[in-house]
Order: sequence, then structure tokens, then C-alpha cells
Amino acid sequence: MTDGILLRVEGSLARVTFDRPASLNAMDFPMARRWRDVAHEVTSDPLIAAVILDANGPAFCAGGDVVAMATTGAAGAEVTATAEAIHDGIRTFVEAPLPMVAAVQGAVAGGGLGLMLTADYVVASDNARFVSRYANIGLTPDLGVSTLLPAAIGQRRALQLLLQDRMLDAAEALDWGLVAEVVASSDLPTRVEQIARFWLDGATAAFGQATRLVRVGAGRSFADNLADEAATIGAAFDTPEARARVAAFAAASAKGRS
Repeated sequence: MTDGILLRVEGSLARVTFDRPASLNAMDFPMARRWRDVAHEVTSDPLIAAVILDANGPAFCAGGDVVAMATTGAAGAEVTATAEAIHDGIRTFVEAPLPMVAAVQGAVAGGGLGLMLTADYVVASDNARFVSRYANIGLTPDLGVSTLLPAAIGQRRALQLLLQDRMLDAAEALDWGLVAEVVASSDLPTRVEQIARFWLDGATAAFGQATRLVRVGAGRSFADNLADEAATIGAAFDTPEARARVAAFAAASAKGRS
């Protein structure tokens, strides 16, 4: 049983795929627990150095499965438990020194925005659409949306999505900074794979630590961030990966001056 999420590991690349296409990949409680468990499994594997987050079907993610909540008579405590499991997974991915790229197609709604923004780099297909819809059904943001959305596009624009029934198309999402790139639907898998392979073929550990520093830094004091930066760059400098690259850079600079 996959409980709505597939995990495939290909060498040092993990691919996490939402797999409830009939429900637009909306998260029910089993899928929430699976997301949490996958996050811990991926981030605790020392061999994994990059992650692709994608989805099967016509939509990326419709957030929480509101239809299931309504038809099963779920209480608020159950909704909170589902959100907490998903939040655990989001926090685990965000705080890990592991770069993630998301491949986004079709609809991204509600908490799907937060799951998408768990990724450090988002590539959207030209048919992607982005909407909040929380207020439409009398609910409040969850799945990191109240934090990750303003961090990506600014507080005022985040409030435009949360307080109005506004939908962004792919071009608008790119203009707002919600996504990094927009490509044709047919090119989406290839482009995302290229980005992940670029990380794996480059200074892999440095990419991972850069994502961690930026993500974690928003919730700490400036002094703590500076201390973390100093310790992290020092540790990076002592790695064989960095030493080889620094030596090559220095040699090229010396040659250029001669």
C-alpha cells in the first residue's frame, strides 16, 4: 500500500510522487501519515542528496481532502491531527540540508500551495493554476501556507490570494515569484530532472546546506544565523569536494592574472 504517495530512490536521487489522482492528490489522513513517514525516511538516508517532488494525474495537489472530511463527519480534532502529520513532514523536509525541486501541473489549491513551497525550486507547466480557496469554505490556512506563501511572494500578495477568490495562471505565478520557471507540459519532467542532476553533479553538499541556511534562518535571530553561516562554511571548506573546487578556482584565477 502506498497510501497516496510513491517513493522511488534512484542512487542519490529520491522521487516523491503524490498518487491520488482521482482526488486531485488531496491529502486524507493515511496520505498525511505517509507524507510524514516519507519525509523522515528520505532525510535520514545519508545516500540521498536531492529530491524531486511531483504528482500523478491532472493536478499537483488540492490540499486537504475536504470532501472526505465532510462526507465522513470528521471533527475538528481529526482535521488538526491530519494537519499536524503533514506539518511534521513539511518541517522535516524544510529543515533538512537536502535540495528539493517540485514539478507542478494543473491545479494547486489550498494546502497544496504549502506542500509545493516545501520545495526549494518550483517548475510549473504552462497549464498550472494556483488558488487559495480557504475563505470560500470558511477555513484558515494550514500546511505551512501562512508562513511559506508570504516568504515566497510577500505578505501583501499572499493576502490577496487568501482574502480574495483569485486564481493565478502560470505566467502570473512566475511574475509574482511563486514559481521559478514555467515550461511546456511536455517538457516538465525533463526540466525537473535536469535541475536535480545539476545538483547531484555539482557541489551537492553545499547546495543542501544553502537550502537549510535560507529556510531555517527566517525563524532565528540574525546573530544565530551569522554563527551558523560561519560554522557551516568552515565545515564545507574542509570537505574534499570543496577543497578540489577551491584549488581549481585559485589555479584558474592565477592563470588569468599571468
